[in-house]
Amino acid sequence: MPEYTYLSGFGSHFSSEDPRCPNALPEGQNSPQKCAYGLYAEQLSGSAFTAPRTENVRSWLYRVRPSVIHQPFERYDVAPFFRGKWDEQHPNPNQMRWNPFDIPGADAEGQVDFVAGLHTVCGAGDTRSRHGLAIHVFLCNRSMEDKAFYNSDGDFLIVPQQGPLDITTEFGKMLVKPNEICVIPQGIRFSVAVEGPTRGYILEVYDGHFKLPDLGPIGANGLANPRDFLTPSAWFEDRTVQGFKVVSKYQGALFVATQNHSPFDVVAWHGNYVPYKYDLAKFMVINSVSFDHCDPSIFTVLTCPSNRYGTAIADFVIFPPRWSVQENTFRPPYYHRNCMSEFMGLIFGRYEAKEGGFLPGGASLHSMMTPHGPDRKCFEGASNAELKPEHIADGTQAFMFESSLSMAVTKWGEETCQKLDAKYYECWQALEKKFKI
Repeated sequence: MPEYTYLSGFGSHFSSEDPRCPNALPEGQNSPQKCAYGLYAEQLSGSAFTAPRTENVRSWLYRVRPSVIHQPFERYDVAPFFRGKWDEQHPNPNQMRWNPFDIPGADAEGQVDFVAGLHTVCGAGDTRSRHGLAIHVFLCNRSMEDKAFYNSDGDFLIVPQQGPLDITTEFGKMLVKPNEICVIPQGIRFSVAVEGPTRGYILEVYDGHFKLPDLGPIGANGLANPRDFLTPSAWFEDRTVQGFKVVSKYQGALFVATQNHSPFDVVAWHGNYVPYKYDLAKFMVINSVSFDHCDPSIFTVLTCPSNRYGTAIADFVIFPPRWSVQENTFRPPYYHRNCMSEFMGLIFGRYEAKEGGFLPGGASLHSMMTPHGPDRKCFEGASNAELKPEHIADGTQAFMFESSLSMAVTKWGEETCQKLDAKYYECWQALEKKFKI
């Protein structure tokens, strides 16, 4: 079979089996007395059993060995800057911008895989109460070998920025390239292979799961269309491995257990609790063609709602290439103070509001009620530009993780990484007083 095959849809109930084992899925029941091929049935629940049907997610896995076969978990201190607590630093409300984060070199002593390369930039909330989020970057240069990872605390939304990610999951394989994203829900085991120096961003949510945003007056179609989300088809390996490591993120800390086999031995599965990927180039932009600049919410790809209607624990928003046609309007992002926290990253290209200092592989954070907006060059150019149809953000893909929670920056993010731009505030100092009576 091809190495990468996918099932199309978002929130769907899928069924998949490796073609090497036809009829591995039981008919008409989930847990027969004896499964085909001597497989074990195992349910993976992503919601409470009694959650409403619209929110109830779970999958049944039919595997060579049940996942319970492993040695006890022990602390695993391999990623010293991977955090789940937010009391390291004094609060800092200033505008923050980071230069591109360093990727480990290719020398033999600097070999770092995906797990060891996890670094936490900021976050809020608590993993034990399952409320909050964290934002990480991954900086690695080698593949995970005989090692799998899973997150007990929440879902990972992974945004590769440099280098593709060859991801093996319990559900199958998927290749995720820059300008694509993937979501690995809570508890699903996966392993990441890379081709060399690799960098990207991660949005982790502790509350619920990611959903497509409601479209309201947009209607039935637009933004991220469900058919463009891809879930890997079943693929398995029956491989004996002495000392295979299974790494668990639990209450913000890492633990490791060993076992004598690969955990990617799921021959067949069915359900609606699955990993998936999405190509950002397929986002259907809805944009203004008259006057005024639309709020960035119109560019939401995925959202993790909070218990407050219309307010998100986290939104994943992109700013893709698009036509902009507006009349008598300041077209770039307006000056703004927000009750939300806004973390931005750049996959490639140049972000229009700050073309100079905001670079691919870097980031910015504008905290609650901290003012932000275009620098002087952008403001002057947009204020005096001829207002005509313009295709903007060509060759660019910027994104934003927006949250209703007030995020704290880690010591690594503020000090240790040495990438925080202390002169960021200067980009606004040259804005002139233009007031006249």
